Amino acid sequence: MIAVTGANGQLGRLVLKHLAKQTSEQVRALVRTPAKGQDIASEQISVVKGDYDDPASLAAALSGVERLVVISGSEVGKRVPQHAAIIDAAKAAGVQFIVYTSLLNVPQSSLILGAEHIETEKLLVESGIAHAILRNGWYLENFAGTVAAALAHGAVIGASGDGKFSAAGREDYAEAAAKVVAGTDLSTRSFDLGGTPAFTRREFAEELSRLSGRTIAYNNLDETAYAEILVQAGLPEGLAKALADADRGAEAGELETASTDLEKLIGRPAKTLRSFIEEALATSERTV
Repeated sequence: MIAVTGANGQLGRLVLKHLAKQTSEQVRALVRTPAKGQDIASEQISVVKGDYDDPASLAAALSGVERLVVISGSEVGKRVPQHAAIIDAAKAAGVQFIVYTSLLNVPQSSLILGAEHIETEKLLVESGIAHAILRNGWYLENFAGTVAAALAHGAVIGASGDGKFSAAGREDYAEAAAKVVAGTDLSTRSFDLGGTPAFTRREFAEELSRLSGRTIAYNNLDETAYAEILVQAGLPEGLAKALADADRGAEAGELETASTDLEKLIGRPAKTLRSFIEEALATSERTV
């Protein structure tokens, strides 16, 4: 049996979708509140309570599970103890193989968002469980707000300078996770996952200009000013600081990779910046 944590989230639902295509094996979807995830249940997929903050629920949820996809938690600052809880429960349940969604360029990453992934990767090694680490690059969907704001104000803003993002779509990363956990190779290994070609925020603005028929500039700010604008836009201060710090890291090359692991895993090119912007513009037109 395969289990997926965070199965009711955006990435988790897509992992389940691709598992249903790739294997006939039974899949257990771990969610915090089962009543809110019944729409993902099927003859193949069962929905059970599996809450990172409730170790007892994890023990029950992993009974009989052989392979596990651990989707990193969304609560920055709480993820190390949460991930420790699921890894401990997996070890106690006899799980044979774990796939973990990490961050590009861990363990060298200096990003705020990278610190908890570094610690989680150490926990996986210490567990003795065979595992595959998927070091995901930036998600194209992280730029959805960038498109909307740029169309409204005529500029893309950020603090990444000429740093590049090897970004891909959430669907791409989900398919990769499903391929690895359902595959025949259960050895310990890691993958650096990102889309090609990598792009800068300036190139993002240029592509948005071409596709929208408008002139969209790129305004490069310092990290502090960018974080302040994100807070003004409604983001929690901690998240705004982490995102501005990610731009700082991108400028230093920490969100770029030359690896082609993602394309090899999914057997096709990942979603491109052009495709993402075209879809974002189409969505924008439908909501106007």
